[in-house]
Amino acid sequence: MTNIDVETLRREEIVDISEKVRDIVQNDFSNDAKACLVYVGHTTCAIMVQENYDSDVNLDILTFLKKNVPNVGWRHSEGNSDSHIKAALIGPSKIIPVENGKLLLGQWQGISLCEFDGARNRSIRVIELQ
Repeated sequence: MTNIDVETLRREEIVDISEKVRDIVQNDFSNDAKACLVYVGHTTCAIMVQENYDSDVNLDILTFLKKNVPNVGWRHSEGNSDSHIKAALIGPSKIIPVENGKLLLGQWQGISLCEFDGARNRSIRVIELQ
């Protein structure tokens, strides 16, 4: 298991971590790796596999989530219930197949950290699966 530390700069943003995960798979995983688990152990952010070629996709995703999960009217006393709900919808982890030391992502796919309660320092775990 290897950690990636990410410093987010805004309350809501999507940060591409594809290259960092790719480097870990190529340099730290065994030749027998079949998959890679990318997991974030925080309750107000998530891991997403989605297009990373056009940044407008990320803006559209954030706009959709803001519109459909507004930061109003929730019971949680910390004032960030919308962040918890958004993180729950996307999820804390993704499993990506690995073959011959390489991530098997689609041509336009990337791996991203979705921040919903920043700015913060986040730790992401990258775990080899056999």
